[in-house]
Amino acid sequence: MSYYSDTPSVDDELESLGWYHFDLSRHAAEALLLSNGKDGSYLLRNSHEGPGSFALSVRAKDSVKHFHVTRKSSGYAFGFNEFASLQDFVSHFANQPLLGSETGTLIVLKCPYPWHVEEPSIYESVRVHTAMQTGRTESDLVANAPSFGTKEGYLVKLGAVVKNWKQRWFTLNRNELKYFKDKMFDEPIRTLDLTACSAVQFDYSKDRVNCFCLVFPERTFYLCAKSGVEADEWIKIIRWKLSHIRKER
Repeated sequence: MSYYSDTPSVDDELESLGWYHFDLSRHAAEALLLSNGKDGSYLLRNSHEGPGSFALSVRAKDSVKHFHVTRKSSGYAFGFNEFASLQDFVSHFANQPLLGSETGTLIVLKCPYPWHVEEPSIYESVRVHTAMQTGRTESDLVANAPSFGTKEGYLVKLGAVVKNWKQRWFTLNRNELKYFKDKMFDEPIRTLDLTACSAVQFDYSKDRVNCFCLVFPERTFYLCAKSGVEADEWIKIIRWKLSHIRKER
């Protein structure tokens, strides 16, 4: 399955990198890594921010995280590190695969996801059954797909009945926000359907910092992050999802 319409000309150095995916979009990278990758799979792709800007997309369990990589005249910049060549950049991942995000999440880069994957040349035969007619026209065919927009991490949640705060592991995928007792649990305590969420915003009513709330018809959920930056990240991605949900209605 190919996600590319064309392949732009790039430096020979990047062309030689088997896990450089050219103009693969953020959405397609998430779809690819979540559907066919595994925990620790990663790839390099062009960033929408312009020439010399790239994104390292990494699958971290059930989410995909994206990190900036910048090509400079002196080499490649990644986080606080600079590498004189692409080979030095690649060697760094092979020798030091542990990657930390601003939110404190540790990710192990285990295996690069290749740009070229062997595919069978097998196609289904087509037979059109003219007896079935829907009455729809070309104008009714609207391309639509939900955004992955994944995020995960620990948040502290205020209980509904017993008003105490407990740390829970949260995952955001498509339009579902799930929280678990801890990161190693497979079954969530609850799944929140964001299509029913009316608002997300910072909250200053509780005696805690870095808090925000999600407003649902039956309940308002109060959550706290480790930092203001992390709380802002959660709010921004959930607001982005809510805006797209409203457009689809």
